[in-house]
Amino acid sequence: MSRKIAFIGLGIMGKPMAVNLVKAGHHVTGYNLTQEPIDALVAAGGHGAASIAEAVADAEVVITMVPADPHVEQAVLGEGGVLENVKAGTLVIDMSSITPQTSIKVEAAARARGVRTLDAPVSGGEAGAVEAVLSIMVGGEAADFAEAKPLFDALGTTVVHVGPAGAGQTVKAANQLIVAVNIQVLAEAVVFLENAGVDLAAALDVLGGGLAGSTVLNRKKGNMLAREFAPGFRIDLHHKDMGIVTDAARAVGAALPLGAVAAQLVASARANGDGSLDHISCVRRAGVGRIR
Repeated sequence: MSRKIAFIGLGIMGKPMAVNLVKAGHHVTGYNLTQEPIDALVAAGGHGAASIAEAVADAEVVITMVPADPHVEQAVLGEGGVLENVKAGTLVIDMSSITPQTSIKVEAAARARGVRTLDAPVSGGEAGAVEAVLSIMVGGEAADFAEAKPLFDALGTTVVHVGPAGAGQTVKAANQLIVAVNIQVLAEAVVFLENAGVDLAAALDVLGGGLAGSTVLNRKKGNMLAREFAPGFRIDLHHKDMGIVTDAARAVGAALPLGAVAAQLVASARANGDGSLDHISCVRRAGVGRIR
């Protein structure tokens, strides 16, 4: 069934996700702070809007995909934002990666206006968004999840309802913890193998086929081999996400010693000017006293 969807935030992840919803037969109206991705969505068969208010005016479903908590609060709760302009009963799905506390705040404000919400962050990076193979972890009411499931199925291959409002963001925080540690260890292994004079491509192939294999290794080994760091997921964003992990863990009394080290290493990469690069660029600084 075709739905009228407003898509707010057409960045590295949001633009291909909106395009995939168009390909699935939905009427998608996009809004972004810059015009180029709006034009790309229109070229793909979608529609453009000059404001959030215009985008959501007739929407049955609103999807937000923006960088961080302040952007979600501004887009959804702020003046001229989603809640000021949608009709009661609209389903608002935030697919950004933010703190569970902000998702709960948004849900409460929306409920007071008769608007339903889901928090549905994703994992898979730009490639997963383009290929529509994202992993989507969803918090909110089960009935709202069931309604949104066909939309999620147009965007990803692993779609799971994980609990009430905020639960999706909690699971995403755990995801980012695992990814950050995995990437750092992979970067260190690459430097170790190179220093030892091993055929790196062959080594990564065989490691990928054993217990050391991972989605991170499969998706990122080509970039590591080529030292290609164009952003699929920027260090800046992973730094933000590790802050979410740290705050969420503190809130529930969970000690994350490896997570704390990974967060410091991500912060160090950002402080050294790598914030706009892909998070796999940590391989440049892996190893003692060696910057590649």
